[in-house]
Amino acid sequence: MEVLEKDKLALVQETISKGMDYEQYSRLVQDLVLTGGTTGKEQKAALIDYTQLNERRMHRWDKTFKIPQEIQEKLSNLDKELVFLVLTESWCGDAAASLPIMDKIANSSGRISLKIVLRDENLELMDAFLTQGSRSIPKLIILDIEKGRIVGEWGPRPSMATQMVEACKRENGKLTDAFKQELQVWYNKDKGKNILNDIVELLALE
Repeated sequence: MEVLEKDKLALVQETISKGMDYEQYSRLVQDLVLTGGTTGKEQKAALIDYTQLNERRMHRWDKTFKIPQEIQEKLSNLDKELVFLVLTESWCGDAAASLPIMDKIANSSGRISLKIVLRDENLELMDAFLTQGSRSIPKLIILDIEKGRIVGEWGPRPSMATQMVEACKRENGKLTDAFKQELQVWYNKDKGKNILNDIVELLALE
């Protein structure tokens, strides 16, 4: 059953208060690495391994990603108060690439708050923002605080990666292990540009 816009808005507003900032989320992932765990109920070895890998990826993106000066200036002149609410899990590889960039966008603006929640603890919200019927993460929901409305959604992948995924599924019926490695190589080569451009486009900056 499709969720009404007013109900989506209420869910978003309710969930924001439970959200972690990026620093809190990073500490959570670091603690999971130290204790050999992962977010979610399923403590499978593969998910634990992905969490450890993603902690290293996030750290690398934190250190290396820089927003170009011209985009920083536009972000600093943002004329509205926004919240970036993101659904994710520590084992999600796509989130490891995008969350550090969302944090840099928020910090460059000063008028964007980034709040992160775990998907499996917020399934009602997740099910209101499915991607082609799937609980795909990361899922970014952008709320304009002053207008009290949702002004954008993004995820689970940047636009170019989404095209690559769709092509792989058409050819193989699924995402192959070889493709997953190819996708990570693409993320590294793209250096976050596609994620940044996608999200900045959603913000409709002048």
